[in-house]
Amino acid sequence: MMVIDYQNWVTQLLKGFPSEYPWIPCTSVLCGILACKLVYTSSKLLSAMCFKHYQCLPRMKQVEWDNRIISTLHAMVITALAFYLAFWSDLYADDQHRGSFLFRSSALSTFVLGVSVGYFISDISMILWFYPALGGMEYLLHHLLSMAALVYAMLNREGQFYTLLALLSELTTPGINLRWYLDAVGMKRSKAYVANGVAVFFTWLVARIFLFIYVFYHIYTHFNQIKQLSEFGYYLTLISPCVLGALNLMWFVKITKGMMKTLAAKRD
Repeated sequence: MMVIDYQNWVTQLLKGFPSEYPWIPCTSVLCGILACKLVYTSSKLLSAMCFKHYQCLPRMKQVEWDNRIISTLHAMVITALAFYLAFWSDLYADDQHRGSFLFRSSALSTFVLGVSVGYFISDISMILWFYPALGGMEYLLHHLLSMAALVYAMLNREGQFYTLLALLSELTTPGINLRWYLDAVGMKRSKAYVANGVAVFFTWLVARIFLFIYVFYHIYTHFNQIKQLSEFGYYLTLISPCVLGALNLMWFVKITKGMMKTLAAKRD
């Protein structure tokens, strides 16, 4: 009875949005939020048991440690699913008989986007609660713009292909987080820290620079189809990659400078 009531409530809530399974968006977002809460709580317990450095860290460092566990797991799961949906499955295959790829979706693709919305809601909440310890305005801008694209694609079932491509940039997150962990446990001068810096440089180059170049090229070659989107979706598809690409380029410059500085110090 509770399940039926829930499905009816969700159907009424999202009756203005096209969806074969109207309960999926709300359910997936809730799953994302609950998963973040579960991982955060588990990290606090397991990290204290498994890592002796954890208990020696200041409180805010412990919070950031647990927060980065969430983002690492989210990145690993979401990038694998996004890659499968965007390139491995035939959901967005170039097939004129199935209509424009911009208006294709599935229960799985919608669920994946919803889980990411739940993650971004959780992460934004933590950033605002502990502001600016977990990130400044550039992180909030990145998260809010990403979440806007995710929510639009999830609810309207439009442009999910480009949203999944944007999620692939999360591939850089585990390396960035590992770099922070190595610093937190006092391994900043280790070979592992140097190797991590080089790995982050190349991963960022592929997943956030080359990937966005591909996105811009794809948008250019399919611009006639993009014009079929709603007005909000049209501008979101054009503006979001530009802003996110500019942020990625800004961070890439910082990563490059940091890597060069680390390599120079290692040679000395």
